[in-house]
Parts: sequence; C-alpha cells; structure tokens
Amino acid sequence: MNDPELIKEMLLKAEDKLPLTGRAFRLAFGPSSLFVSSFEKVQRRRESLATELNGRLIERAPVIPTKVVDCIMERVNKFMAEGNLDCKLVSQHMAFTLLGSTLFGDTFLAWSKATVYEELLMMIAKDACFWASYSVTPYWKQGFWRYQRLCTKLKFLTQDIVQQCRKNYKFFLQKDENLHNENANKGMESASGAPSCSGVEMPDNLFLHELNGHLGAREEPCGNIMGVMFHGCLTTAGLIDNLLVRLVTHPRLQDKIYAEIIIARNGSMKQDQQCVDKMHLLLATVYESARLLPSGPLLQRCSLKHDISLKTGVTIPAGAVMVVPVQLVQMDDSSWGQDASEFNPYRFLSKAENRSDLVLDQWNTEKRVHPGDSSSILNDPNNNVAFLPFGSGTRACVGQKFVIQGVATLFASLLEQYEIRLQSGSKGESEPTMNDTIFQLLPSPEIVFVRRNS
Repeated sequence: MNDPELIKEMLLKAEDKLPLTGRAFRLAFGPSSLFVSSFEKVQRRRESLATELNGRLIERAPVIPTKVVDCIMERVNKFMAEGNLDCKLVSQHMAFTLLGSTLFGDTFLAWSKATVYEELLMMIAKDACFWASYSVTPYWKQGFWRYQRLCTKLKFLTQDIVQQCRKNYKFFLQKDENLHNENANKGMESASGAPSCSGVEMPDNLFLHELNGHLGAREEPCGNIMGVMFHGCLTTAGLIDNLLVRLVTHPRLQDKIYAEIIIARNGSMKQDQQCVDKMHLLLATVYESARLLPSGPLLQRCSLKHDISLKTGVTIPAGAVMVVPVQLVQMDDSSWGQDASEFNPYRFLSKAENRSDLVLDQWNTEKRVHPGDSSSILNDPNNNVAFLPFGSGTRACVGQKFVIQGVATLFASLLEQYEIRLQSGSKGESEPTMNDTIFQLLPSPEIVFVRRNS
C-alpha cells in the first residue's frame, strides 16, 4: 500500500500485529500483556501506558535535570578519551539514559550497574528477532541458550533497579513523615510551603506499578519494564542518531537552533526548564529527522479474527498481512513536494500570516523564518497522513508525544552547553544509501562535543 488515505484507513481497522512481534518479546522477557500481537489482549494496558506517558510524565519532560546531561557527558567524555565516538554509540547511550531516568528517576543515574544493563540490552536487541524467527523454539542450539542466559541476567538487573527504587521511595516517605510531624509540633501546616521529599520519587514508582500491576498468572515479573526499555531504547536511539548526523552535517542549522534555544531561555520565567514548545526550528528538525529515516522501513499489520472491508470495496481476509513501505510513503512527492527526498526541516514551519498548510520547501526560506520568531507556526506533522515514523491508527506508538518532547528537551539542554562537530577527518556525507531498493541507515560519522564559552 502506498496511498496515504488508504493506509490511514487500513491502520485504523487492522488492529493486530504479526505473531512474530509478540514472540520476540516473549522469548526475551517472558509472557507479557504489553507486547502481544492481539490488540484485544493489549488494549487495556496500552491505554493505561498512553495515559501515563502522555499525561503526567510528559509534564516532567521539560525538566531535564542537570545530572541527566552530566551523566550522558561523563560517558561521552570517556568515549572521546578512548578515541571512539560515533553517532550510533552516542545515540544509544543518550536514549538509554533518557529512558532509564524517566522510568526510574534519580535512582537510575546513581545505579552502579547501569553500564552493564545497557550492554546487556544491546546484546539482546542484536539477536532478538533472529531467535524469534524460528517457528519452533530452537532448544537444540547452544547459541539460543547463551541468548537466554543474557535475558536472565537482564531480568535480575531489572529486579535490582526496581528494588532500589522502592528502597529510596520508602526512605523519602519516611523523611516526609518526619518533616510533617516536625511541622505539626511547631503548629505549621505542611501545605504552607514545606518541601516534599517524595514528590520526585512518587511518579516513578507509580509508573513502575502501572507497568507491573495486575499481572496475569503467566506473566513474567518485570517483563513489561524490560520490554519498554528494550523497544523504547531502540526506537529513541534511532531518532537521536538521525538527529545527530543532521546537526553535525548542517552546522548553520545547528547555529540557528542554538540561537533559538538562547532566545527561549532568556524569555523564560523558569530557568530550570527548557521551553521546547517555543523552539519551533528544533522541533521541526526532530520531525524531519524522523520523517526521512523512521525506526523501521515497513509497517506490518493484520486482523487475526475478522475480515477488513475498505472503502474502495476491497475485502482483506482475516490473517492476511498488510505491509506499508513507510520510507517510500514519507518520501513521496505527492505528499511532501518535489524535495520529498531531501532534508528540509523548514517544511514543518509556516508564517503566521498564512495559517493554511503552507510548506516551506526550499532551503532559501531560512531567511523567512528566524529563530525564536513568534510569527512562525509549527505545523503538526500528524496532519499529514503520510507522516508515519511512529505508526498510525490503533497500534501507533503510545509514546510518540513523550519521545518527541523528551528528545527535543534533551537536545535543547545539550546544545545550550555544547557544540556538536564532525571529528577532524571524518566524512560529512549525510545521504542514506540504497542496496537493492532497501534504504540503509545514515553513515555514522565520528563526532566531538565542544563546550561553549558562554
């Protein structure tokens, strides 16, 4: 399928994923109610997770603690000292730290086993689909048992970080109780402005409870948490990787985004927050990076139980696999203009005088949209049915808003302090290659982070 309207209808009606999807997660992390092919079985948990991610947690996304950026840069500086720092390596660590600190809070940043957890997660990700591709679980393969041992180690580490979160939560609750009693003895109400110690930890533990709460009899404890870390890290790392490559190969664009960040910061009443909603060019760059190279080249859907009747009169039988070539759709001239295959974040910006679906489709339109210009309008990419990096319909990524907000906020914090450059001698080629009509990922150039003087 390549017609956007037909694709939208199909994705709304085809609610199930291929059985292989659930099998990959099940082999790695055990039975789970969050990663299964049947939409009927996963609907309730998806709705709860979407509410959590796009509600309370997205409100915390603008506040990227300094310690999160410091944690990332500590590892980055170590990579640079070793002489090995490419976009893929950096993006993997950035995604892992961003997601881990979101799920587990400050406990994750202080966790001594975080590096081991990241390495295990990436090793499992490398082989997950391979072992899931067997129609019969390959118990006779020694490699499969090595893979299972890695999964078991990841499970124990997940249990460890969850236990650490619970310990810290109880500790802060006790401090809150002591503070409340002290204030009561002094005749003061805690609501009068006394600080709360548990306020930071409470959301994390509620989120972990939501992921693991109401487990079925056959579900694996911590399986949903491992699944969220697994899937979230891979997809977020892909977006961050694309974004890093675009920024280092378009230094003028990076300079404009930096200027936009400073303008937004100077106009903010809250100096501890990044006002990414005002950073239109940064968000447009995130959208464009996602459009050109989504996390996967194909979207595959099916309806396990019912036939699907489309408006065209075509009936798709139950169990039939429907495939959407995402990259081709997102580079189709009829949907994105003549420069559809080119990197141009300005296509998502328009002038306030014209609130229609004006698309700025040439790089020379940079002169018409200035960083921090309140007259520019950021177009919602989801208004274009051909924008599919996060899927669409009933099985769209539940964390789309959170990922966009989190990645944009992280880059706003990083670019405010650092300039990202190509390492001397590294090639700056930013175009994806094609091999037998299959798009490959962007080259992963070596980069350096240079601290800004201001």
